[in-house]
Amino acid sequence: MVREILLLGNENLYDVSAEVRREELPEIRKLREDLKDTVLAYREKYGVGRAIAAPQVGVKKRVIFRLLDTETLFINPVMEFPDEELYEVMDDCMSFPGLLVKVLRHKRAVIRYKDEEWNDRVMTLEGDMSELLQHEYDHLDGILAVMRAIDRKSYVMNWPGMPPEGEG
Repeated sequence: MVREILLLGNENLYDVSAEVRREELPEIRKLREDLKDTVLAYREKYGVGRAIAAPQVGVKKRVIFRLLDTETLFINPVMEFPDEELYEVMDDCMSFPGLLVKVLRHKRAVIRYKDEEWNDRVMTLEGDMSELLQHEYDHLDGILAVMRAIDRKSYVMNWPGMPPEGEG
């Protein structure tokens, strides 16, 4: 089922999510399907979308769903950063479509999580995958990319079909 994505300004986006308990796995598996449907619907509408965090659909649980060539469900993820190297990126978000925000993200990260069978997993991330999962992980703590903007000039509107800057 496609769920409504909460938009910037919705107070629920700023809450810290609770950890998933093992006995909640049946509900989390259903949530996984809803998150997949929601990402696919967003892609159909906007042409982008690789991952979503449960709080973006109003579920205050520590769950991230990533849809690339394969699907990954991250339950109770914990991120670590092996070094301090940062890089600048224009971050977008399903909760504020059309708005890009310039932020600094760690170039490398390690994410530890439970899978759908409650097995411990570890994934090493670099570049855009590191940035993507940092973004989604922030949602679990009620942090939005707009809160991480480098400065007051770090915002760009970029609606699909919008003419390039300087035209129109």
